[in-house]
Order: sequence, then C-alpha cells, then structure tokens
Amino acid sequence: MRDLEQVNADLQEQKERVENVDFKMVTFSLAGKDYGVDIMNVKEIAKADKFTYVPNAASYVRGVYNLRGDIIPIIDLRQFFHLSVESRSDNLENMLILHINDQVYGTIVDKIDKVVGITKESIQPPHPIFGDINIKFISGVVEKQGDLYIILDVVRIFTVSDEEKNKSRAAVSDGEYFVPASPSGDQAASQRATADSAIGFIQESLSALRRFVVSGINETWLRRRFAEWSAGRSGEGLQLRSATEADDFLNTFPSPCSGEFWSDSYANAVKKALPENSAGNINVWNVGCGKGYETFSFACILKSRYPNAHIKIWANDNDIMSVSQAPNMSFDLEELPEFCRPFMVRGSSGYSFNQSIKDSIIFEYHDITNENTLPDVDIILARDIVSFLPAQEQTRILADFTEKLKNRGIAIMGRNEVLTGGGWQSVADDPVSAYMYSN
Repeated sequence: MRDLEQVNADLQEQKERVENVDFKMVTFSLAGKDYGVDIMNVKEIAKADKFTYVPNAASYVRGVYNLRGDIIPIIDLRQFFHLSVESRSDNLENMLILHINDQVYGTIVDKIDKVVGITKESIQPPHPIFGDINIKFISGVVEKQGDLYIILDVVRIFTVSDEEKNKSRAAVSDGEYFVPASPSGDQAASQRATADSAIGFIQESLSALRRFVVSGINETWLRRRFAEWSAGRSGEGLQLRSATEADDFLNTFPSPCSGEFWSDSYANAVKKALPENSAGNINVWNVGCGKGYETFSFACILKSRYPNAHIKIWANDNDIMSVSQAPNMSFDLEELPEFCRPFMVRGSSGYSFNQSIKDSIIFEYHDITNENTLPDVDIILARDIVSFLPAQEQTRILADFTEKLKNRGIAIMGRNEVLTGGGWQSVADDPVSAYMYSN
C-alpha cells in the first residue's frame, strides 16, 4: 500500500479535479470485503494508536482523538457493523476522517486502499446479498476492474438532526442507557426537568435502537405515549435499554392493519376520507408499499370510490424482494377482507387480483431518500414512513409531498403522524390521518 503522505496527496488532487468527474470514492476494506465512500465526505486519512477513553460510551466508540487541536469522536466501523477485527502486528489503526454536515468523525477500518473513479450510471441499487451490514447503510454497489465495492451511505450512518444535537445525550454501555440527573431548583421545576431529560433520552434511544426520529410530525404522540409509559415507572425504569423495550414503547404508534390487508372497517374509514374527484385520471404515490398488502387494499378502495376513473398507483419500496414478488401473489379467498373479494379471480394456485387491479399498480424499487421522477399526483399514501427517516430527510420528503401533490390533493399519513402549517389542512382523524394540501 502506498505511504500515507502519497495517498493524502492523491486525495487532495482528486478533490481539486472532482468537478471534471462523475463520481469518485475512497476505497477500504472491512472484514475482507471492499467498501467505498464518496470522496466529498472524506477530509483526509490518518493513522493513530492512542485514543482518549470515554466512560459509558457505546462499544463501537473507541474514544476521542486530538486531530491538530480538534477533538473528534472515533468510531470503529467494524464493531459498529458487528464485523470481525483483523489481528495486527502493530497498534496503529487506519482511519478515514469524514466531514459530514459540519461535523468531523474519525472512522477506523482495516485497510485503506485508493481513490477510484466511476460513473454514477454504473452504480447498482443495494441488495442484502452484497454485504454483511444493514442495507439501510448502503447507497449502492459497483464493479470496477473485477473488484466489487459496497458504497456506504456515511451521511445516513452519522447524521443526527440539529434538534437532537442540542439535547442532552444519553450514553450507551453494553446496551444500557443513563438518564442525566435532574437540575436543582424547586420541586415542580425539577420534576419538569426530569421529565424533559427522560423524554430526551427516549428520543435518543428510539433513534439508536429503532431509527425512529422524533420531530413535529410525531412529537404529540411521543409525549402522550411517554405519559402512559412513565406511569408507575421512575428512575432507570424510564430507560429504554434494549430493542425489545423500544418495540414495547412503539407498540401504540403503528397505523391499523400495518403490514397486512386492511380490515373492512378501516377500509371504510379510508373511503370516507377520500374527497369527491371527477377527474378522468387519478394518480397515487404509495410510499413504502412493503409486500403490497396496503397497495392492493387501497387499489380496491379507489376502484370502488372512483369507478369511472383511470387509477394509476406508483408503489415504491426499498425492499427489492417485496416489490418484485408483490404483483404475482395469490391467496385463499377466506384470508381476504370482504371489500377486496369482488376484485379477485380464481387461478390454479388460488385467488389473485383481477387484471384491472394489477394494471392500476406499478411496483417499483425506490428509496424515498433519493429523488423520484413521478408525475403530479392526487393522493399520497405514506403511513408510518416519514417518522423513521432522519430529521433532515423528513423535511425534504414533506417538501417533495407539497411539490408532487396537485392543489387540494390528499396525503394519508400514519395514524399518529401530524402535518401542520404550509397549506396542510386535516380532513380526517383517527383512525385515518388524512390532510388536504392547498397551494
């Protein structure tokens, strides 16, 4: 491998010429596999062997490091992704120094290789088979001269919202969290401060354990849920110390019939929330369609609500297996709700949706955090999706909604998600959370 100074010189040269190339990445290895990160997120590379220990930090935090006067956190990506660590003959660690949203992080990797230039068109969508890490952290895969590189989305890995940065941060140690002590003062103020600290801790825990990000869209639910959760609990009992406890806290958040066919009662509530629309064509954007149960349910409702309209649903999800299998599913008639049965036809392997329903749906692999090329739509169906995006992505996606929706279009959100201001007007509440947008 080339010496450190030469690689840093190459890195600087590539940055100076980046406007003349399509995409460049710094490549490295983790547990024997090749990875890459966008060169625009790489500040420099370095070697170090001494880090200052941080008590009660997560297991993947090696400590902090003095980088020419700047104290930066050091994250071991191998431990972050639960990968094996190569044995070394020396104590020097290879580090990528990343610059992300005005913050600097040090990341430890096994080996740093080189700068590789590619075209964006050559980047393929991520898929679980390409790596040992969560697909959510992969922005794509690419082949270059016989080598396959997994491109990490370091912005998603490390970005936290400005709102979260200003809150007290709970430390993590072996899966356990610690709530900051309450400030001194009169008892009522102290109790309020304790509650705020505990809520701040809950936010941090939900983000870390289940990537649920608290913002204006779901804060009302969070405070209501915290009041329920804290009844009979105090001190460490308020902490979320595991993914199981986070799931328990979140169990009242999902919308009805999540991940399954909608019930007749919920379908009827959705139908009532839909406005009159005499247009000949009705376009729908179904964000996060999953395995397609929600999409087929909604298609049947739309066919019933607007029998003379030409329905077109763009059903998107970043689970490539789900969207590829959804169009060809078959069922037993007994497992389908009544409102779907008029749209079924019998086949050799069971019942499937008729051609009219199938022709109304386009199942597509798409990550909502990337740009889309959809036409303007009359309805957006995005139940319980936005709350699991980083705060800055939530803001961008809601802006996409206002851009894509036609005037007086409808957005159907999760039962516990709220849209306020900016032209949004509630047109239905529990169990259906629907909003009309006027521009």
